[in-house]
Amino acid sequence: MNRNELRQNAAALVADGKGILAADESTGTCTKRFVAKGVESTPENRRNYRNVLFTTEGMEEFISGVILYDETIRQASDEGTPFPQLLAAKGVLPGIKVDTGAKDLALHPGEKVTEGLDGLRERCEEYYALGARFAKWRAVIAIGEGLPSTYCLEANAHALARYAAICQENGLVPIVEPEVLMDGDHDIARSYEVTARAQQTLFRALFDHGCFLEGLLLKPSMVISGKNCAQRAGVEEVARETVRCLRNNVPASVPGIVFLSGGQSPQEASAHLDAMNRLGPHPWKLSFSYGRALQEPALDAWSKGIDDPKQKELAQKAFYARAKLNGAAARGAYSAELEKELVGAS
Repeated sequence: MNRNELRQNAAALVADGKGILAADESTGTCTKRFVAKGVESTPENRRNYRNVLFTTEGMEEFISGVILYDETIRQASDEGTPFPQLLAAKGVLPGIKVDTGAKDLALHPGEKVTEGLDGLRERCEEYYALGARFAKWRAVIAIGEGLPSTYCLEANAHALARYAAICQENGLVPIVEPEVLMDGDHDIARSYEVTARAQQTLFRALFDHGCFLEGLLLKPSMVISGKNCAQRAGVEEVARETVRCLRNNVPASVPGIVFLSGGQSPQEASAHLDAMNRLGPHPWKLSFSYGRALQEPALDAWSKGIDDPKQKELAQKAFYARAKLNGAAARGAYSAELEKELVGAS
């Protein structure tokens, strides 16, 4: 384990005003999103779309890293430059999703455990050689009657810790992602309770596995009301409860926390991150690792004419604007006025 390399790359991923683009949708997930927009999901169309994002001029001002999928890390730009090299030339760290998805947890109906540990060491070696410098593994925690079980939390924390140790051994900064789902009618107090338990269980496992906390990042869900909650908490309450949960459960030696958007709208995700940063200073950087909340406007524009240069330009403007807005939120400098100015301009 090269601790200096891990520490430097982890810090680079949460540089001031920058965050991570999650472009690691599986083929199945990408297909669903393409089909919803009337676009055929072929390897070339997926490459075309990712190329639009990655070649956006100036994206590196606000994007520090990009999480790729196994297919994408092996693809290249229109000019033939492998995507990892294209990103690295911009000063953007290439990353890679290494889990193989959440599967049903045996004897625990309604709960999932993420798989992918078999062969992970060899995959990490290959991905590092392909240019990846960080990785991501997502655990899925559902809230419901009697859920989550202690066993579900422990099984997922154990997998996350094993993954993190293998990544660090092979030079990759692990992003550990214990996502507490928004699905359900639970209130913010219940969200806090489950998120706190998930973080406590995770960090016990990371300690037990000897993981280097200065060389990893946490990708948590925000403490937020369920989608179907009758009275959903507002932006300021979400920010306060999320920061309180992190302060109670996340060691200060972790250099950064990069939130997932978890089904929030692009505007909600930016507003919540901004409100949290306004509550600082914090012992760790608070930034973003967004997928849909960064890509949605760009995908919408691109899908209207995937071979149309004008639509490509509009998609890149939309992506740049969303990246800039989240970069501002990572500094506590986002506002409704900036949203109107940039989104109107895009």
